[in-house]
Amino acid sequence: MNSPVTPTSQSGSAEESSDPEAVDRLLARIWAELLGLDPGDITPDSSFLRLGGDSVLAVRMAALVRTRVSVVLELSDVTVDVTFAELSEVVRRRSAEGADAGRASEVPIEVEPRADRTAPFPLMPLQQGYFVGQQGGWELSYDSAHFYGDVGLTGVDGEEAVDALTDAVERLAEHQPTLRARVDPEGRQYVLPPEAPGAVPEVRVYDLRDSPENEVTDTLTRTRSEMSTTGPDPVRGPGVDVRITLLPGDRARLHTAMSLLVFDGWSATVLNRELLTLSADWNAVLPPLEIDFGDYVAALERLPSTEAWTADRDWWWSRLDTLPDPPALPLRTDPKDIQPTLMATRERHLSPERWAALRDACARHDVTPSAAMLAAFAVVLGRWAGHRSLLLNSLQLNRLPLHPDIHRVVGAFASTMLVPVELPTRATFATIAAETQRVFGEHATHNLVSGVEVSRELARRRGTTRPVGPVVFQSTLGMDAAIGETQPSSAGPLGEVSFGDFYHQLRTPQVAIEARVYELAGGMAVVFSYVEELFAPEHVDAAFADMFGLVESLADGTGWDTPVELPDEVAAPRDGLRIGQLDAERATADTGPLRDGLERDLAEIWEELLDTPILDRGTDFFHVGGDSLLVVRVLSRLAQRTGLTVGVRDFLDAPTVAGLAAAARNGVSR
Repeated sequence: MNSPVTPTSQSGSAEESSDPEAVDRLLARIWAELLGLDPGDITPDSSFLRLGGDSVLAVRMAALVRTRVSVVLELSDVTVDVTFAELSEVVRRRSAEGADAGRASEVPIEVEPRADRTAPFPLMPLQQGYFVGQQGGWELSYDSAHFYGDVGLTGVDGEEAVDALTDAVERLAEHQPTLRARVDPEGRQYVLPPEAPGAVPEVRVYDLRDSPENEVTDTLTRTRSEMSTTGPDPVRGPGVDVRITLLPGDRARLHTAMSLLVFDGWSATVLNRELLTLSADWNAVLPPLEIDFGDYVAALERLPSTEAWTADRDWWWSRLDTLPDPPALPLRTDPKDIQPTLMATRERHLSPERWAALRDACARHDVTPSAAMLAAFAVVLGRWAGHRSLLLNSLQLNRLPLHPDIHRVVGAFASTMLVPVELPTRATFATIAAETQRVFGEHATHNLVSGVEVSRELARRRGTTRPVGPVVFQSTLGMDAAIGETQPSSAGPLGEVSFGDFYHQLRTPQVAIEARVYELAGGMAVVFSYVEELFAPEHVDAAFADMFGLVESLADGTGWDTPVELPDEVAAPRDGLRIGQLDAERATADTGPLRDGLERDLAEIWEELLDTPILDRGTDFFHVGGDSLLVVRVLSRLAQRTGLTVGVRDFLDAPTVAGLAAAARNGVSR
């Protein structure tokens, strides 16, 4: 491996995959492709992490090994710090175990095209959470969960730009069916055929090329406000909203709003890249896709019947009762008493040079940048909350490597994962980051059960319908490299894209505060998105300054080996209004036999959806298999049968037959 490897082909034959030297050549090509290296630079003791790899690229690596070497790796095999020699040995061992062992691996399912691509299919667990949130089911809910962004364009051809963008959207909707996705009132998703009325999103245009500056400013402010607070909703129309504002001086702004109900962060990046590619060239043709998001979801429906899924569930369930509380951040008000319209933002950037220095420092300490940023956020939260034992939620780009096209398909693949963090006293940041990476990696190997499902069970055990993980961390560092194409900077008639001139807003339910880190214009962005009504401004300012200051010290190299100042307390303090210490009691109801026709109607609806007899009016919906999506279906069928409407949150307050009947009789509807 110390001599250059001569590439032959992108994939290997069965004979190659059984030849150790051929396997090494294939693996070297995969690493070289992902990490931007020459295969000859990769030696047996090369570490994937030290060469620039991270957890996102590791998943992509597993997909390429599956495709090109015909070997299915277990999730525990694909660690970010694996050396080339270790990976080579694992691949040869998995190959020797044979096809039967491969089918019994951590992901024992295959994705195949469905016979009917327009047939309804279920929402994924995180999609369900967003859907219920849009019905007002959760505290900190919004009528649309979505991400909005606009970016500057220069050198725009004002006569051609609109037609080019419109044509690109139409072709993209043909290529990526999720652009035509809809969700019905009971929470099932489906894809409209391209020719269906309203299936393809329409581009809206604001032509301000000859407008005075004040009109330009007012229109831009109004457009941002509208698209930030009134996002696309696939229950009523397309899940994406595309607009362009033509400005004086051959400038423009491209506006996009994407529903989190149908698109995740990875998909947003893919869509933006493909939209710019198609806008740049009327004749551009994107590589065809063999599968779509519905095919992937249909495959995942088979997971709960597998031993691998059961093992992951049992692993999580055995740890739930020992998980800590979320960071006990002090609050100004109870989340249930507010109705936010937008999340506030704090944002700062590392320059490309500083971002490169941070990556190098992380590699020297054998941690990924994502793990270092998660550790930094945990340190900041520990100081802010006043305790060292924390339960964080993380948003994951959870695309199981089931098909070679997975990384190019758009949809709501994302999931969440709960991450317990125990911050040690008098430890250096390097120690804290290494332990955070170890714990994160251990939990990530059990991702066949989603964090939403884990959170539901944790909430059931804790007897609450409040969010159990409202403090969130998300990193998409490394995502651009994992997707595998270069972000276009030139878009033909749309001109040059100014990625440094980027504005964005986020609305996501059940989240009090979220830290996000991502790459932008060659540097790294650090963002806090939070519900402004919940926190004292000076607390947020201090926490964000603490976060970015720590990040800068890590880039400098000075922050790694100094003991980190942390509070003495392990558990959360029990004083005042804090996250994780809010009233979680549910209303109680009398038990006993069903009393009247309304209660019998409700029991019948429950039985239809839960497939279990309901004989006691005090039966708790969530103790007999109910979940938030089924709550929406219960209320939908109740309205259809009786004309009575009840708000989701009112059902959650008293989730029994008796409680729901009382709410319906009182005409409660939030």
